[in-house]
Amino acid sequence: MVLLSFLNPFSEEAEQIVREKSSLEELFNKNKDLIDIIAHTNSQNISNDELIPHTLAELAVKRLEWFVRKKNDKKYDHNDYSFLMNPDMAIYDIISFYIAAQSIGIRFNPNSRESRVFIESQGQLVQERLEKLSTSLRKEVVAKLLNQLIPLDNISWTSLGELFGSRKINLTDLIIDQGEVILDKEDFIYRFSDKIIGRVPEKMYDILIGDQIKELIINRMIMQNTENYLLKVHEMASNIEAHPSLIVIADEISKMLKERTSIFSGSGDIQASKLVGEAFPPCIKNTIDGVSSGNRNDAIVLLLTSFISYARLYPSVFKNETNLKISDLDKGLKITNNEILPVIYEAAGRCTPPLFEDDPQEKLNITAKLGFGVHRVPDLNNEGESKWYTPMSCEKIKIHLPVLCKPDKDCKKISNPLSYYNRRKWIMNQSPDSKSPEEKDKSTKKED
Repeated sequence: MVLLSFLNPFSEEAEQIVREKSSLEELFNKNKDLIDIIAHTNSQNISNDELIPHTLAELAVKRLEWFVRKKNDKKYDHNDYSFLMNPDMAIYDIISFYIAAQSIGIRFNPNSRESRVFIESQGQLVQERLEKLSTSLRKEVVAKLLNQLIPLDNISWTSLGELFGSRKINLTDLIIDQGEVILDKEDFIYRFSDKIIGRVPEKMYDILIGDQIKELIINRMIMQNTENYLLKVHEMASNIEAHPSLIVIADEISKMLKERTSIFSGSGDIQASKLVGEAFPPCIKNTIDGVSSGNRNDAIVLLLTSFISYARLYPSVFKNETNLKISDLDKGLKITNNEILPVIYEAAGRCTPPLFEDDPQEKLNITAKLGFGVHRVPDLNNEGESKWYTPMSCEKIKIHLPVLCKPDKDCKKISNPLSYYNRRKWIMNQSPDSKSPEEKDKSTKKED
């Protein structure tokens, strides 16, 4: 059933389609059948030829472009990408999925922005394609997909361990009884009907489980399988020579992401600028002044590293909700090396005892928190080996670093140190008297 393959690219049928109908030599050839299907897709915008992929290579890039635009572009029009929801595209869609996956897996680290966007885009596609189906067909397809992904009558919660480990699903999302995940309605009623008082068991099933939990599992399992496939390709890439076409497509994907995220990240009101120490929240000022043993590691590595890097390079991260790498904002790492790391290292030196004297490995952890893997210093060749962590929330600071949390009047209704920083900077810009000496000097020069 092609429709299932349109939703699950890891089905046996999808894999057979790739084996029989794909060719790396034809990726950049104009595909008239592909163009015809897109042109005849309901609601598809065909007024702009740039919206229509003419080759399988272009279709592979469009899959990710759709997701980035949908997530970040206020001018996004779903009719620009209606073809991605057309089941008639199934064969070409499956092939383009593997083209993109192999290109990204060969070229980029599993933790790279390219990999993350691809995984998330696949999950979003699955969800939106399910939503396009009629209620009866949707139920039928969900049942078949679930059977493809977890071909078991009794699903042990441990069989979903990979999803828990990667935090794609939480245990609290599921109803578990005697170690088994309950998804079937009759099974739910059999197990819990005598325990449900004052409510109709059938309605409780619809509220607690229904199709929404089944679809959540399907979505997250396909995302996990996508992540595993990228890792497999990446590991194999070190032993084989990549096809030149896949390298070209990988570079096109990366180029598109940089262009798109540059456009969207520049649309926020909060722009990157020199650090303003006077606007730091109390917890950050206390960390910079030096932290005693017992709090040093978390304060420097977890709190300060993320705060300083985002405050300097990407203060609008929570507003824009766009995933960026440090190199997207600091291409040669000049700011990172000359402005960000010195602040972190100096604060580490003020700790009691100095952090790196008895914990020199924490330098590696700082590099990792910036997204460059476990290495002594940030290197562009290692970027993507780890995640660039966003600043800790105020709630987490209160729990894990209470000694640093000394709220002032501006902390009220603030949920993150970075939000405090952005708000304080805005207030300082409105009040000339609160500007730093350097800022006052600049203002005076401008007036002169």
